[in-house]
Amino acid sequence: MVARFARLGRVDAPRPVLVFDGDCGFCTASARWIVRYVNRPPRYAVAPWQHLDLDSLGLTAPQCDAAVQWVGRDGARASGHAAIAAALRHGHPVWRVPGLVITAPAVSWLAERVYTWVAGHRYLLPGGTPACRVG
Repeated sequence: MVARFARLGRVDAPRPVLVFDGDCGFCTASARWIVRYVNRPPRYAVAPWQHLDLDSLGLTAPQCDAAVQWVGRDGARASGHAAIAAALRHGHPVWRVPGLVITAPAVSWLAERVYTWVAGHRYLLPGGTPACRVG
């Protein structure tokens, strides 16, 4: 997955695309997990923001550094837990229900808080490094 995007310079990402922080070990490990288990067969691109033309996606580096981003085929964007939910909904059919549940009104508030906590502490999680610290 990362090897596909490990070119020098910026590349235009196809849409849809899940954009993650390639400098963060935890984020990279999570993206690999999504490629291996969710996005089979590949239905969307998974790419580190550092290798993308963010302007063409309507994203900024600070947005991508703070949270995972989803850009849909139609250009619609989602961030954080909503981006994870979109990736699940667009992945293998077995993951579509969890993707819907994450954004259900009764669950979304909790999913947002869990995502925010994980993002804020990703440097402490498996694969995390001091470079994973946000802010």
